[in-house]
Amino acid sequence: MKKLLALVLVLAFAVSASAAQTVRLGVTGSVYDEMWEPAKKLLAEQGINLEVIQFTDYVTPNRALADGDIDLNGFQHQIYFADELESRGYKLSNIANTFVVPLNLYSIKIKTLDEIKDGDVIAIPNDPTNGGRAIKVLATSGLITLRDGAGFNPTKEDIASYSKKITIQELAANTIPSALPDIAAGVINDTYALDYGLKASDAVFADQAREHEYWNLIAARTADLEDPAKLALYDAVVKAYQSKETHALLEVLYSGFFRPVGWDEDLLAPFRK
Repeated sequence: MKKLLALVLVLAFAVSASAAQTVRLGVTGSVYDEMWEPAKKLLAEQGINLEVIQFTDYVTPNRALADGDIDLNGFQHQIYFADELESRGYKLSNIANTFVVPLNLYSIKIKTLDEIKDGDVIAIPNDPTNGGRAIKVLATSGLITLRDGAGFNPTKEDIASYSKKITIQELAANTIPSALPDIAAGVINDTYALDYGLKASDAVFADQAREHEYWNLIAARTADLEDPAKLALYDAVVKAYQSKETHALLEVLYSGFFRPVGWDEDLLAPFRK
């Protein structure tokens, strides 16, 4: 009887394991492991295993999604996503809004903008969308002014004047925190700031931009959304993320960094038949 019972338990476990569905979600930054924990628990109750997969840069997650190496990703804002689709031809869709975050100016050498002096180096992300947003942060801070007619995503060529003779250095976004000992200040993306141990209150200058284009999102392969089973699965992931449990975590742990936005928009509605 003991052997029979053991066999039944093994078979039951095997059936349960085979029935579980796994969704692979690509992210950038260890903060996402914690941020998605409430959703993981809610999904586990539905027999869905959410596997959070870390990437170290902003380029690879969309390529991995397009290639089918992951099922979803959740690391980018809308203007970066749009630029990726246009420049790389990916067939991906935004399926949910997540949060909006500041893009702040940080330093370990100075405490205020007044301490920035001629000859100082300020680092910004070298990708076009985050770089353009960083340029606007520097303009809002008063360190630079932009020429008339500068677009939504300005570049260094759009700078009309400098309040101080600073050098703007373009670096990969994930390397700027580690460059802080060698520069006066850097405009740093939220996840990399948190991974480096920075807080929103540490900012030398705080970003105030909350435009829709900077809302972060969850992306999926467009072709997958034609499959009713995958559509239902991804809908469950969206609902688990956009839950009161996630909202509470964002408010308690990340106040000043991550602000929920657009959770009332059903972006999967056009794909339902």
